Amino acid sequence: MFGSARPFEHDGIAFGCDYNPEQWAPDVWDEDIALMIEAGVDLVAINIFGWAHLEPREGEYDFQALDDIIGRLDAAGIRVNLGTGTASPPAWLVRAHPEILPMAEDGTRRYFGGRQSWCPSSPVFREAAVRLAAAVADRYGDHPAVALWHVSNEIGCHNALCYCDESAASFRRWLREKYGDLDALNRAWGTAFWSQAYSAWDEIGTPRLTPATRNPGQMLDFHRFSSDELLSYYRAEADALRSRSAVPVTTNFMVTAHIDDMDYWSWADDMDVVANDHYLDGRLDDPEAELAFAADLTRGLASGGPWILMEHSTGAVNWQPLNKPKSAGGILRNSLTHVARGADGVCFFQWRASVQGSEKFHSAMLPHAGTDTAVWREVVQLGDVIERLGEVAGSRVDAQTALIFSWESWWATQNESRPSSAFGYLEQVHAAYSALHALGLTVDIVAPGADLSRYRLVIVPGLHLVRAEEAAVLTDWIAAGGTGLVTFFSGTVDEHDRVWTGGYTGPFREALGIHVEEFAPVEPGVPVQLSNGATAHLWSERSRVTTADVEASFVDGPSAGRPAVTRNTWGRGAAWYLATLPAAADYRALVARLARDAGVRAPAVAHGDGAFELVRRRGTDASYLFIVNHGSEPLLVECAGTELITGASVAACAEVPGGAVRIIREEAAR
Repeated sequence: MFGSARPFEHDGIAFGCDYNPEQWAPDVWDEDIALMIEAGVDLVAINIFGWAHLEPREGEYDFQALDDIIGRLDAAGIRVNLGTGTASPPAWLVRAHPEILPMAEDGTRRYFGGRQSWCPSSPVFREAAVRLAAAVADRYGDHPAVALWHVSNEIGCHNALCYCDESAASFRRWLREKYGDLDALNRAWGTAFWSQAYSAWDEIGTPRLTPATRNPGQMLDFHRFSSDELLSYYRAEADALRSRSAVPVTTNFMVTAHIDDMDYWSWADDMDVVANDHYLDGRLDDPEAELAFAADLTRGLASGGPWILMEHSTGAVNWQPLNKPKSAGGILRNSLTHVARGADGVCFFQWRASVQGSEKFHSAMLPHAGTDTAVWREVVQLGDVIERLGEVAGSRVDAQTALIFSWESWWATQNESRPSSAFGYLEQVHAAYSALHALGLTVDIVAPGADLSRYRLVIVPGLHLVRAEEAAVLTDWIAAGGTGLVTFFSGTVDEHDRVWTGGYTGPFREALGIHVEEFAPVEPGVPVQLSNGATAHLWSERSRVTTADVEASFVDGPSAGRPAVTRNTWGRGAAWYLATLPAAADYRALVARLARDAGVRAPAVAHGDGAFELVRRRGTDASYLFIVNHGSEPLLVECAGTELITGASVAACAEVPGGAVRIIREEAAR
């Protein structure tokens, strides 16, 4: 299972949680374990923040409580996802070595009392953390209950970018390895601008706040360095574990709308199993679509294979401006959406709701109000459903469409000097994905330069930073017969944040058959009309076609009369370009046309109103059609087979009640 050299072996779909027994007296532990068994929990993450308990003073270890809880879980048949305990340093380490504290971009320190109060480049912190990880592995590396190692926790969530002198020294070492000499670095960063040229390595620091805007090339490389530095920290702990234990190793990614500091494309190969944390974000216009996007992206990081949802919530979180509980059935719908999109494990933060600390108002499987609650009843229901889905484990999601996603483009788009601050990279990505999602099309999320041969339709939203060879993969694929859509602000700069000259869209320009001369952003809240009747906003461009056909032009706004949507025949394929951000319905109509042209269809035909999702997972002997009905009215879906939740036979059409999920085993794999 999970296809790595150290596979995570599990019977069926894992169902679990984070558990923090150190917050509770031991007499509560037996009650917790009994309720876990009732709910069907079979995988529990512990010791995530255990450092101060395991090592209360430097070099003095106390494993008694951890021995006890692991033994109790093992006796109950519950497997352990064992944390190294290193996510946050203990007070004694910070007091002895205050230099490990991270520094913000304004040069001020961040102090002890929250979590992740450590600098990723600190050798003192790394040595202490690896020493603890090794001690934990020495004690539990062969324990029969330990199914998975969990390095640290949400690495880089709060401390990804540290601007201290230790980080500066490490940054310089990274730059010397990357560029070799200062001449190459000065060219890459364009330091001829504003008298920024460097003549000695020790002149280079971290990009702290300056009186004016900072060097974009330096900031881009600092993001790359910071992601690599955290990855090297992960590797240090993982090496300590792997040298002492044969158990698979992972950490929990944060593929979500508000974390952008790690380039997980470069991390994924270091994971024995890819795991992700995801929380429904009520600040977004379409939280369910973003959930589906995050699940698809996590599957992309797993190279299309199974992955684990390490954390999500039963209800409200505690860190959004307005923390909303989930609607009735939301726990089941959200959880099974992740399973539909490739998760072979579903876990929650956390088991029992805390009564103290920063997360005391974060929801849990066992809420403050106890078991006589709707949340607890839904948790038990979900556990029962997960038990019925064991045969789905190991199957893979079927997709004919790809969307290209790049953390580097996210970083570069957000640099301080840009044509408009009214939108960002992720807004472009979400808009394109939402159009696909609303049409019921299943999407693989892939990295720039990834193999596209299995797809019929590829969407490239706002790929601002692109290398020539990455662009060539797309244009060659289109020439071989593919249908591709590139959207505005794509192909603008190369890997050094240097503008591709000769007309924006750079290395895509010839294939697209369009020459973009000038950006013309649109004021927020001011719509622009297109000649095909569509409405758009936020962006326009002053361009002219070379070989492309104009499908729609701007009627008004700063680019009136110029092309807004174009199509160019490129080899045997079609290269489309979108020079604005259409309203959701109009974007959906455009993508629907491209999908028809490319021969892409939804996994099944559905009849009904409201939002729903259709995803097919394909196994060796059967395929599984997941139907998630987010609406309040029944949905009819054309399919045949056996429904796994109810056990009902489906001859030609499945009726899915409002707010419900149905999973059809299609014996004749489609």
